[in-house]
Amino acid sequence: MADLYDISPPLTPDTAVFPGDTGLSRKVASRIEDGAPVTLSSLCATVHLGAHVDAPSHYTAGGAGIDQTPLEQLLGPCRLVHLPECERVIGPAALIDALEGCPDLPSRILIATGSFPDATRWTNEFCALASATMDWLAAEGVTTVGIDTPSIDPADSKDLPAHAAARRNGITILEGLVLGGIPAGDYELIALPLRLVGFDGSPVRAVLRRLAGR
Repeated sequence: MADLYDISPPLTPDTAVFPGDTGLSRKVASRIEDGAPVTLSSLCATVHLGAHVDAPSHYTAGGAGIDQTPLEQLLGPCRLVHLPECERVIGPAALIDALEGCPDLPSRILIATGSFPDATRWTNEFCALASATMDWLAAEGVTTVGIDTPSIDPADSKDLPAHAAARRNGITILEGLVLGGIPAGDYELIALPLRLVGFDGSPVRAVLRRLAGR
């Protein structure tokens, strides 16, 4: 469908995860091809696999699990912006420039950096967001921030300042998106997490749907 974009990477055993995290594996309990009435399989993987939502408990002691994430923050109008020549840590000025002349910023914003182009090849050199950028977005009424990298913080960050800014501003974090080739503009975002009680995140099947008249 021309007006529907799948922004989730395929999930396979080759899907890259943070070094030391649990990659995807599948165990097949039964197969129709072997004479069983049904095929049954189980999977093992980090919940921060591919396109995923971080729960506050991922970066805050005692934080809420993914089952408590407000679904309305992951469903509704959003704006996609492209920052193809962004700095390693993106400051507010880059977004202000990219959004110049685009009034009525919706409460969900997706940022395409192009800095993690292959979901099967890990690199630490992806772009991330400054805490000041998160604070600026919150001041503009943004409650959900999505990005096409594995994290809104640099891979080697220990204090996770962008995650801390998300915590203090009540922003929901959506990471690992595939945004290359999708025109900048306004869409409907649909990126619902599984209702995993107490878990620190969840993979999502994230899609964008072009808004009528946009």
